[in-house]
Amino acid sequence: MKTDETDVRILRELQADSRISIRELSKRVNLSPPSVTERVRRLEDHHIIEGYTIRLNKKALGLGIDCIVQVTMKDGQYEKFKQFIQEDKHTEWCYRIAGAACFIVKLSVPSLEEIEQFINAVSSYALTNTSIVFSKVEVNDRIDKFL
Repeated sequence: MKTDETDVRILRELQADSRISIRELSKRVNLSPPSVTERVRRLEDHHIIEGYTIRLNKKALGLGIDCIVQVTMKDGQYEKFKQFIQEDKHTEWCYRIAGAACFIVKLSVPSLEEIEQFINAVSSYALTNTSIVFSKVEVNDRIDKFL
């Protein structure tokens, strides 16, 4: 799908506030509400907009420690690990990667003991390398960056 400047303005506004009403969005991009609705629907249908979400304050939820775990499989037990990771309550994301490790996982946990439990749970079929996150570096993820 080819996007134009109006689509980019709509995406920019939705990135800033995905709860904005169609009426307010139409004012900001200078189009009628039906036109904005049609454009948003088209952006959704073409999977440019994949969903609408909220950001949670994990620290306020008691998950004050983040870590990145590189996981390397022993004996090719990929399916066992994928099943485990899908059910793990502290996994924020997991990617299958190329390189020295097979997967990279981000955990958000209340204590170091939870990281140890994760490592113990996979140690029979995977090797791990864990890094504790000190702070997050904000990056520009606005639509303008990608165009």
